Amino acid sequence: MKTNKSLLEIHLAVLLFGLSGLFGKLIALPAIMIVFGRVVFASVFLLAVLLALKKPLLLDKPKDYAVMAGMGALLAVHWSTFFFAIQLSTVAIGLLTFSTFPVFVAFLEPYFFKEKRSVREIVVALVAFGGIILVIPEFELSSQLTQGGFWGVLSGLTFALLSLLNRKYVKAYPGMVVAFYEQAVAAVLLIPYFVIQQPLIQAGDLILLVLLGIVFTGMAHSLFINGLQDVKTQTAAIISCLEPVYGIAFAALYLQELPGIRELAGGVIILAAVCYSTVWNNQHGNNPSVKN
Repeated sequence: MKTNKSLLEIHLAVLLFGLSGLFGKLIALPAIMIVFGRVVFASVFLLAVLLALKKPLLLDKPKDYAVMAGMGALLAVHWSTFFFAIQLSTVAIGLLTFSTFPVFVAFLEPYFFKEKRSVREIVVALVAFGGIILVIPEFELSSQLTQGGFWGVLSGLTFALLSLLNRKYVKAYPGMVVAFYEQAVAAVLLIPYFVIQQPLIQAGDLILLVLLGIVFTGMAHSLFINGLQDVKTQTAAIISCLEPVYGIAFAALYLQELPGIRELAGGVIILAAVCYSTVWNNQHGNNPSVKN
């Protein structure tokens, strides 16, 4: 029964993660403003949960605060590029190009941990980028679809770097504490943007920002972390491959963004490469980071 409950938590968390991309189309605000609202409400929610659970918030070493600050900055860049990708192109292109991050992780790990790079990792990376070529219908810099694809790949790269930093520096802290610090730092860093731009936020957009921050970010992170207590990392990794599937399906239903044959074929190739890379790495002892 406990395992079934944890599996349900993982599935629900992945569903919420997948649907978060739709907010890039639903909220009539610039991408950076969406990120600012997301991290503000998510960090407040996570702080409330940590205080309610009486979890320690102070870090062990002064340098850990600097590391958290760096990862918070990287998170702000990651989510900004993610929503840029979706706003410029489609939910499908944004999600699928971002989903290449596990391949980046496998490819970059040798630099971070002084490990040998295998031919397998290079082949998987080439296969995934072959899928990207199919997902992006045209490679013209003036095309918004192409620009969106590039932003999506950059989003995947920055999240891969964030994942590797999480693995290298923050093993001593619970995932929810790490998530709180990263999002709180991202919120603080984006305050100047809010002050300078002073965007006019409609009531409907504010409600969506609250939902994105609390339900689709804070609660989703909490569910995912709780689920990992009784679900194998490998199982969670396989379930996580459904994230872009959920997002694309709901974008088709509610936004009428129907992916073409090329996008579907490229998506299958990318997800197959990602699932293989993720499962292989988990079998060999590498844990995934906090989700998108």
